[in-house]
Parts: sequence; C-alpha cells; structure tokens
Amino acid sequence: MGDTAELGPLRVERSAGRVVVTLDRPGARNAVDRATVDALHAVCAELEAEPRTLVLAGANGDFAAGADIAELLGRGADDARAGINTRCFDRIAALPMPVIAAVDGYALGGGAELAYAADLRIGTPRMRIGSLEPTLGIMPAAGATWRLPAVVGATRAAELLLTARVLTGDEALAWGLVTALHDPADLLPAAHELADRIARLAPAAVRHTKTALRARPDQHPGLELDLQAELFESEEKRSRMRAFLDRKGHPAASAKGAAQGADRGTSPAPGAEPEGTTRSERPQTEENR
Repeated sequence: MGDTAELGPLRVERSAGRVVVTLDRPGARNAVDRATVDALHAVCAELEAEPRTLVLAGANGDFAAGADIAELLGRGADDARAGINTRCFDRIAALPMPVIAAVDGYALGGGAELAYAADLRIGTPRMRIGSLEPTLGIMPAAGATWRLPAVVGATRAAELLLTARVLTGDEALAWGLVTALHDPADLLPAAHELADRIARLAPAAVRHTKTALRARPDQHPGLELDLQAELFESEEKRSRMRAFLDRKGHPAASAKGAAQGADRGTSPAPGAEPEGTTRSERPQTEENR
C-alpha cells in the first residue's frame, strides 16, 4: 500500500511508479468544482516533476457527475475564455506518463471530459458517460469536441455531442470509449493491473511513445525518429537488449560482456563470441523471440 493523503476534494495515494487520485465530494456525486481543479493542478505539478502513472477514479459509486452547476451559474464570458476546466484537463492529458481513468457510475459533462483526457479508460456495466451541457444552455468546451472524435470517430462524436446522448457501459465498450468493463469491486484492481504492466516497461520508452501518440499529424514521422534516436543511445536500451539476448542464450550477449571485460583489462569469459562476429553468425532478431 502507498501513502494516502487528502488534497482538497481528492484522496491521493502515492506508491512506487504511480499515483491514484480519487475524486471524493460526498453529496455532489464528485462534480468538478474549482477546488477539484486546483487540487488536480497540484497533482499535475507533482507528476511533471516526478513522472509516474496516474490513475483517476471516483468515490461513492460515481466518477464525476459533471462540473459544479452552482459555480457555472455564476461564471461569465471572461471565465469561459479562461478555460478553468480546459487548462486543467489539458495539463492532465499532457502528463509525461500514461493516465488511466477508472470510470464507474456517472461521468457526465466535465466528468466525461476529464475521462476523455486519460490515455486509457476502463469502466463498469453501470457507468453512464456523455455530455449534457446543451440541456443547460452551454456546450462541452473542455475537450469533448476535439478529444472524443479522435477516440470514437467524428460521426459518433457528433451524435453524442449534438443530441446529449448518454452511453451505457456496454455501449461505451462497443464504441471503443473504454477498453474493458469490470464489476465495480474489480475496477480499481484492474486499473492497478494496467499500471503494473506499464511499470514493467522502460519509463523513457513509455514517455516517448505517449509523446508520439499525442503529437500532431504533421509531426510524424520526424518526431518518432528523433525520439527513437534518443532511445537508441540510452543505457536502458542496451541493458534490456543484452538481458533479452542473455535469456535466449545468444552469444552476442556474452561477446558484449567480453568486450567490456577487455576494456577493463580482464580476460574474456570462456566461450565468448569474438567481437568481429558477422551479422550472419548472429541470427537472433526481434522476430524470433
């Protein structure tokens, strides 16, 4: 178990490799108010300084049933242009490591847009997700109009946003809005399982992959090549590839160790492959793992 602390309306549990943030506003169905936004900004600052996977969840059987209507009623044009929720959700989406949204119960309006800012979403059969803003005389403006089409396609996004349709868990799964449904009691463990899988990977490779996934179309493929070039020169890449070859019993791994031993003035290990072994003599490739 990690260290759990209260941060405004959030419960924040920190452990190695991840931070779990649970929205907890009893009686308000975890509606996103200004205090929630401020607390999420504080979490983002922490994760920007020390990148870890973020898991977003909700207490009391709901993810977040919208933005706080009482606050929205008092906001004017300047508040809209300030993008209070928008800038917060953008910051979450831009975090260096993956963000996982574990969606149970209601995820409506601003709650849905918070879920859309995640890289990975899982849910429960009882989840309900959609944008009801037009029923209140406003529009979804914190990410739904540009993130949702990228996830479910332009036609389906238009149907959801222009009709204020709310999807059930089964519909959200069929539309690809979530990747799996779990019983409510199993939802957070499933999110931890995803985080565990991420934790076994090379952190820099995960961060660079997320950067490429979030990039504009005109940045490809140059961005990937630059990021890959950086990874190709990393010690993490070399150590992981050597370990892979060593597990396969491939002589290239021992040859590399022998070369390093020679650099340190030690003798090569018995049976080590000479440094000049040709490519044809080293057939082990990624394809035949």
